[in-house]
Amino acid sequence: MFKLLAAAALVLGMGAAQAAGPVDPDWPCIQRRVPQLSLGQVWAGPIPDEAIQAKSRTPEIQALAARIAQRRTTLPEAETLIADFAKASPEDVTALYLAIFDKINAARSRVLAGIARYAHKQAALDKEIAGYRADFDRLSAAEPPDFDAVDQAEKKIDWATRVFLDRQQSLTYVCETPVLLEQRAFALGRAAQGNLP
Repeated sequence: MFKLLAAAALVLGMGAAQAAGPVDPDWPCIQRRVPQLSLGQVWAGPIPDEAIQAKSRTPEIQALAARIAQRRTTLPEAETLIADFAKASPEDVTALYLAIFDKINAARSRVLAGIARYAHKQAALDKEIAGYRADFDRLSAAEPPDFDAVDQAEKKIDWATRVFLDRQQSLTYVCETPVLLEQRAFALGRAAQGNLP
């Protein structure tokens, strides 16, 4: 039990250090938080004008972009879909990529919001564990101690700490998701640029 508590204290301290950056105290990830991607970060093709933006919102392009943007569509499949589209409509490749980019950026924004909620839940659980520890210390110091109550307090600490540690371990994966989406946006941008007329 005491080893678990020591490990939890270490992880709690690390989480607080990671979250307490000068830019965004609610951000638990090592990676710097970038709220929105800009098209220029992942696209070196033509700058979309109003006509291209309007074309990117057509149902046909939106449907294809949704399929390509999904992470379950492998990059080779997505590249093939882009190439096939470019053969049929070479003038609309930029519009297609703009639609893909918008969908990936929207998905990334949802992930960022989820990570912030995740950080808030971890902070709340951290406070809850601190409260359980205070109860445990108070009950342990009572004369005579109520051993049943002490045992219950210890069980609460143990369970909440396990939950906290499990969540903290999955944080690495959660924090990588925005990076994976950025990489996908870049890779698909290169694929689209390779099919420009």
